[in-house]
Amino acid sequence: MGRSGSFLTRTIATGLGLLVAISIVPGLKFEGSAGQFIVLALIFGLVNAVIRPILKFLSCPLVLLTLGLFVLIINALMLYITQALAQPLGIAFVVDGFGSALIGAIIISIVSVIATAVIRD
Repeated sequence: MGRSGSFLTRTIATGLGLLVAISIVPGLKFEGSAGQFIVLALIFGLVNAVIRPILKFLSCPLVLLTLGLFVLIINALMLYITQALAQPLGIAFVVDGFGSALIGAIIISIVSVIATAVIRD
């Protein structure tokens, strides 16, 4: 599978994770159409593809010092960045507190890993 197929697979998997997290975590809220959710998933996919690797590189000492747990903080920040990019586009996505972002990030990670494994098979 090419690079774009890989991005598409990851975006679908993280979009599914985002949908599950919004359904489960009370502090993650989305109100809008299916089309708006697709745009939200694309924004989240782009944020994870572009900004997340940069933050992981810049925070490498913290990631090593915390034995990888700081990656959860980075993942939670990705939800805040997604919110900041989505709201000016009229997409009603709200992250209500860091605890919600952290729990949401954990759920998204778990669902994404499972979904990616299923999609690739």
